[in-house]
Order: sequence, then structure tokens, then C-alpha cells
Amino acid sequence: MINYTPQNQLSLEFFKHPFETELDKDNRWVKLADLVPWDSLASVYSRKLNSDSGRKSINIRIVIASMIIKHKLCLDDRGTIQMISENIYLQYFCGLKSFTTKPVFDSSLFVDIHKTPRRQGIFFV
Repeated sequence: MINYTPQNQLSLEFFKHPFETELDKDNRWVKLADLVPWDSLASVYSRKLNSDSGRKSINIRIVIASMIIKHKLCLDDRGTIQMISENIYLQYFCGLKSFTTKPVFDSSLFVDIHKTPRRQGIFFV
């Protein structure tokens, strides 16, 4: 089963967090979240995924966002997951609806994630 949060179902004002102030709409990750063509990337990424069987996938937006974060910040697999779990703006960028301290997925899954885009001709630089 394929799991994905569409681009139009996420808004900054409804992102829940434990802090007293609102998120800054001028933050670079908030701005980038508006620029990335999430729906198009998810469509391309999911072409080779089997939607009829197996357990529910990790949200495709989280996968794509994690790869972007990893490469933009020059992080290793574990560092990427740790950075996302510590940073509210990165969680918003990933499409989460609220702040959490839990990892978005186990960093060992990056091995499988790295394989999928190459087979489909998707490269994150």
C-alpha cells in the first residue's frame, strides 16, 4: 500500500507544535516546501512501488524530503534522521502535520531508498 500526503493538504498555520510562537513563513525550509513539486516527484517515485500488496509504505513525501535534506545539508543517513527529529522546520518540510521527537523512519531504510530512485531515473543532487 502506498502512503502519501498530497501537497495541497499541508498548511503552515495548521502545523501543530508545543511552542508558543507560530512558525516563521520566511524560513528557508518553509519556502522550499512551497517550491518543490511534491505531487510530480511522488508520482514518478511511486511508479515502481507495488500499491496492491504489502504493508503501508513510509510516506513518499517524507522519503523525498529526507533525500533532499540529506544532500542539501551534507548529512549521513543517521544524521539526517536525527536532524529531522530535532528540527520543527524540517518536519514541516517533510509533510508532517505536527512536531514529534520520534524518528520519521529507521536510518537503515536509506539503503533501500537509495536503490529505488536510481532504478527509476530519479536523482537528488
